[in-house]
Amino acid sequence: MAAKARYLIFFQYCGTRYSGVMKSPSHQPILGVQNYLENAVQKLRPVNEVNISISSRTDSGVHALCNSAHLDIQRKEGKPPFSAELLVEALNFHLKPEPISVIKAFRVADNFNARFRALSRTYVYRLVTGCWHRSQLPVFERNLCWPVCNIPLNTDIMKEAAQILLGTHDFSTFRSLNSETPFKSPLKTLLQVDIIPGFSISLQQDFHR
Repeated sequence: MAAKARYLIFFQYCGTRYSGVMKSPSHQPILGVQNYLENAVQKLRPVNEVNISISSRTDSGVHALCNSAHLDIQRKEGKPPFSAELLVEALNFHLKPEPISVIKAFRVADNFNARFRALSRTYVYRLVTGCWHRSQLPVFERNLCWPVCNIPLNTDIMKEAAQILLGTHDFSTFRSLNSETPFKSPLKTLLQVDIIPGFSISLQQDFHR
């Protein structure tokens, strides 16, 4: 039997149509990104059971510019392990037409764990002023930001308040209870928080002339 090869993959997705990044039961009408990733791996015909371990969770409707995961692929006897480049190409072929894309892959040690080796995570929240409802947003922005009010925000006060969040804090009251709760620390450290003006993709060019 051929040896298993473990890979670290980096992938991105538009999360609008998914239940989140984590796997959902197959009978549910809306599945997670992991369901589609594992289905793509399964189409490569590995002899081992497919199980992707994702480093960072995202909720329903949340997008990812870059998430990571590790997986094992064991091919039939006599077939060499996939190269990283071929694995990326093959997975993206089988992921079509889903808005999920594998960016890079690396061969890693058999004991590598994408979740526990992650050093930090970065989140981007896009708030929009000038409208009350997402129906008022430009069509290209409707699933990429959150309309909050029709007046400008006081970003100076927001920046001052955000400094309170810096450092290490106990987030016990913000987490849900499940079977993994006793094994996870509620202590989290926020290293950086920035509040900066953004722009809409619809304002980058003047198409109205």
